[in-house]
Amino acid sequence: MNSPILSWVLPIALVLLALAMVLCLVRMLRGPAAQDRVLALDCMYLNGMLLMLVLAIQEGSAHYFEAAMLIALLGFVSSTALAKFLLRGEVIE
Repeated sequence: MNSPILSWVLPIALVLLALAMVLCLVRMLRGPAAQDRVLALDCMYLNGMLLMLVLAIQEGSAHYFEAAMLIALLGFVSSTALAKFLLRGEVIE
C-alpha cells in the first residue's frame, strides 16, 4: 500500500462490508418470503466477493482475486438454480 488514503479507507471498507453481510444474514433468516431469502443470499455472495477484492488490494495477493472469482461464479450458478426452483419447483427438467 503506497497511498496513505488506502491505509485508512480499506479497513473501513472491510468493516462496512462485514456489517452488510450481517444485515443480509438477518434478512435471510427473518425474510417473510422465499424470494426475500434468495435476494439476501445474492447480496451476501456479492458482499463476500467484494470483501475478497478489498482484502486482495490490502494484502497485495492474487489469491484473493481467484477466491473472489470463484465466489462470483458459484453465486451466479446458485442464484440461477434457486430462481428456477422457485419458479417451477424443480431445478433439472
